[in-house]
Amino acid sequence: QVQLVESGGGLAHVGDSLRLSCAASESRFRINDMGWHRQAPGTPRTLVAQLFSTGGSHYVDSVKGRFTVSRDHDKKTVYLEMTNLKPEDTGVYYCNANLEYDNRWYNSWGRGTQVTVSS
Repeated sequence: QVQLVESGGGLAHVGDSLRLSCAASESRFRINDMGWHRQAPGTPRTLVAQLFSTGGSHYVDSVKGRFTVSRDHDKKTVYLEMTNLKPEDTGVYYCNANLEYDNRWYNSWGRGTQVTVSS
């Protein structure tokens, strides 16, 4: 089935900014509701941010005011803008989304992209 592909991760220092991207492997699919998940070292994978098809969003307390989820107008790509990075933001970030094409729906996960924030 169609896959999601994350990009934009890497090494950063405290206070830096990064923008993660998530796109469907096949351009014909559109992204609707989605969520960004993070698996920090030694912890389970946890939802950190969501973007809904209505335009609304949700963030866990630890990233509120620093992270922003957005989506291209054509709904082909979603982003996670991360600012004022902290060491606690370190982890593998995964994109999970509901995809649509020709009135068929799919749910997919990306393989993740590593974000490492050093102090």
